[in-house]
Amino acid sequence: MPKNRTAKKVKLAKHGRHVKWAPVWAVLRKFGIGKRVHPSAITHRRRHWRSRKLKIKPRKIRKDYLG
Repeated sequence: MPKNRTAKKVKLAKHGRHVKWAPVWAVLRKFGIGKRVHPSAITHRRRHWRSRKLKIKPRKIRKDYLG
């Protein structure tokens, strides 16, 4: 297994947070207490595992037998 995969893991973790809707307190702060709005209304980046892919290429690993 390769030694350093931290860059890929950081990128996956960051994009994993884009899956969620906005928190409830953000909806209340933007629209007010009496307004009933779905949290997805203020979420700009919404990913789905089927429709939108991250398109992360695998890293090039040097072959052991080449030295």
